[in-house]
Amino acid sequence: MSQQTTIRKLAELVNTPVEKLLEQLAGAGMKFSGPEQVVTSTEKVKLLGFLRRAHGKPEQAVEEATEASKKITLNRRKHQEVTVNAGRSKTTVNVEVRQKRTYDKAAARMTPDEERADILRKLEESRQRNLDEQAALAEKDRLRDEAIVRKREEEVAAKERAEAEKKAAEEAAIAAKAAEAAAASRPAAARPAADAAPAAARAARPPAGGPSAPPRGAAPPRSDDRNNRSPARTDRPGGDRFAGQMHLSAADRARRGNSNNNNNRGRPGSRPQPGRRDSRGSQNSGPHAFERPTAPVVREVAIGDSITVADLAAKLALKGGEVVKALFKMGVMATITMSIDHDTAALVTEELGHVVVRAGNDDVEEALLAATGEERGEAVSRPPVVTIMGHVDHGKTSLLDYIRRTKVATGEAGGITQHIGAYHVETPKGVISFLDTPGHAAFTSMRARGAKLTDIVVLVVAADDGVMPQTKEAIQHARSANVPLIVAINKIDKSGADPMRVKNELLTEQVVSEDFGGDIQMVEISAKAGLGIDDLLEAISVQAELLELKAVADGRASGVVIESSLDKGRGPVATVLVQQGSLKKGDYLVCGIQYGRVRALFDETGKQPDQAGPSIPVQVLGLSGVPEAGDDFVVVEDERLAKDVAQQRETKRRESRLVQSAGSRMEDIMATLGKGEGQQVLNLVIKADVQGSVQALSQALVGLSNDDIRINVIHSGVGGITESDANSAVASKATVIGFNVRADASARRIIESNGVDLRYFSIIYDVIDQVKQVASGLLGVEIREEIIGIADVRDVFRSSKFGAVAGCMIVEGIVKRNKPIRVLRDSVVVFEGELESLRRFKENVDEVRNGTECGIGVKAYNDVKPGDQIECFERIEVPRTL
Repeated sequence: MSQQTTIRKLAELVNTPVEKLLEQLAGAGMKFSGPEQVVTSTEKVKLLGFLRRAHGKPEQAVEEATEASKKITLNRRKHQEVTVNAGRSKTTVNVEVRQKRTYDKAAARMTPDEERADILRKLEESRQRNLDEQAALAEKDRLRDEAIVRKREEEVAAKERAEAEKKAAEEAAIAAKAAEAAAASRPAAARPAADAAPAAARAARPPAGGPSAPPRGAAPPRSDDRNNRSPARTDRPGGDRFAGQMHLSAADRARRGNSNNNNNRGRPGSRPQPGRRDSRGSQNSGPHAFERPTAPVVREVAIGDSITVADLAAKLALKGGEVVKALFKMGVMATITMSIDHDTAALVTEELGHVVVRAGNDDVEEALLAATGEERGEAVSRPPVVTIMGHVDHGKTSLLDYIRRTKVATGEAGGITQHIGAYHVETPKGVISFLDTPGHAAFTSMRARGAKLTDIVVLVVAADDGVMPQTKEAIQHARSANVPLIVAINKIDKSGADPMRVKNELLTEQVVSEDFGGDIQMVEISAKAGLGIDDLLEAISVQAELLELKAVADGRASGVVIESSLDKGRGPVATVLVQQGSLKKGDYLVCGIQYGRVRALFDETGKQPDQAGPSIPVQVLGLSGVPEAGDDFVVVEDERLAKDVAQQRETKRRESRLVQSAGSRMEDIMATLGKGEGQQVLNLVIKADVQGSVQALSQALVGLSNDDIRINVIHSGVGGITESDANSAVASKATVIGFNVRADASARRIIESNGVDLRYFSIIYDVIDQVKQVASGLLGVEIREEIIGIADVRDVFRSSKFGAVAGCMIVEGIVKRNKPIRVLRDSVVVFEGELESLRRFKENVDEVRNGTECGIGVKAYNDVKPGDQIECFERIEVPRTL
């Protein structure tokens, strides 16, 4: 079949009536007026994809067919005869030569108008990124220096405080010992006379648990017993042996005599020595004499959420080994330094005969609640928070694009929303805040978080696709959060649209339209053409009026974190949604286990508002670290309270993690031993650009574990891959996954020298698919991206033909003109495309090697800056092994 043919010839070749072929072309979005029109190869491929989707074949099959249509294979045969001399006779042999060659067809070129529109779109995208990056580079060095100085000051202050506390404790202990020694060495005459009679009575009574007096009639001791022999008379002071006690009263002399007799009881022949105090007698005599308790002591032990075995033993006044032994009898294997949870500690405490009391260690949290509850004004009306939810490629982001009049999906990898986007827009119906959630199955937690933050959920369903798995999941999230639902039936302008089918499918999910007597508003829209958008905004406004949404606009702000990331220039950046009060620059706030002072506020357009009221999402700079998505934040009076709350929360979280990793039960150990060594462990180190992607990747990959292989995420975080991440991967033999981030130079050296498996991804589908194939034991080939060269941009020149031309030095590998490239800025991907020109001096070249200067023109991207890196890579097929 030729490269171009008419509709009539195509119908004859595929044995289909012309009228039916015209209907199929119209269904695929291509309208032809007559059978004599020419059909190009691109239109044939589009028709083939439409027919495969209509017959239920997966999208992957369509892509494979598209790739196959770009290739042509030629088979050739050549026959000839060869004469062979076999001795005296000659033999003729027929030889057939077969050749098979595959050629790639030239890609169809875009029309000038399409090419211009594509260039304008990419220029708008680069301009939008420029605005964000200029604000980021302004405070890069200052914030970094302030963070270093603040950290050092905190370390010095903590060290001085610890030394002062230690010194004070030592002085108190010395003072206490000195007081006890002074009380013990004080003469008996100086004691109150009122204590003489009780002391004499106690001295006459034998000490509890002490040795008893010899029975009556026992034989006297031997006179040659050197241990009990009294001192020689020459060593005694002159006069009577009681001369040293003549100044004492009779009661005091009786008490001292009885005390000496008690101390010498059981040692016949011994005599008290005048002027000398028996050290053993001082412990069991006097008003502070020790008496063994007659009944077991029952203590009330205060236990928090977790406690170490050593601390529990100290509260029980027992040795640590006894508590460890009791835990072992209960089936819990733990050492003295491990932490155990509250329930386990309560059981072992009751087993040892003591009473458990819940420890009240939330004093700082109570102070926080008291501080935040002081200032509350009058509630006023606030804008509604609307979450856009639905399946992949059903038009969620396109709907927001039309409302906001900007392009968002073009900046996402593969046109798929990877993060939660937060925007507030001015509409004819008033201010509305929108949250755009991803539709992929791995972002379940992000969609659930979006449903909990919102007032109204707009469920987008494609009229030509119907109800899909993520559509059902979004309905469940909205119901669990008890949030009203509005259904937007999108893509009604397409030829295969059937809104009634969507309404019937939603009936099976108990979502009943108002047309069918239900209470769910369903609006038919077209996000591309703008049809029905006003009706949708009207439905949102009506629903918001019914809810009577109100919030306190004055006072200290509180809200929740929607998304967070680590920017190399600006530091930790958190996108928050204010729910109460007004958030202003300079406020102190505590956010999960992080705290800080608001240094700057940014809205979705990059502007810096003075404050943010209820239902307004903003980006916050100035936190001590990257908070987790979904954490609550609250503004406090001073930094001291914020720091105390954050530190206490961090301590609790660390203790809970220690409890989870400590104290294995013997049943679990025996079960592990019973399985043998058949289960393999795949360790992963995950780094991503935002916190939401980290959570989604970790949950999705850990969920792939089965009986044969276990996926273990040993470390995850936000930002580029650092030297610490590389060392963690080397120590645990883990695979490093970079999602929209890259490794720095020091991390690459460690990874290359130790042979660590490092993989870069920009779409979550690829991450899950590759890990899923390894975990499922599927062998085959995988498409892997291999970096073949890196060029540093030294300067940028302007060309009338190619736009911005980057003067580069090749620092690694080789850069080829026909290979795809990425532009990196601060180890983060900012553009992915291809080269438009590669020149060495004034000549066009196909490749440039390491250590060579060259000029590079990036196609459809004019935002290259000095200091950027251009990464050249190729996709190769690598055999998959476990």
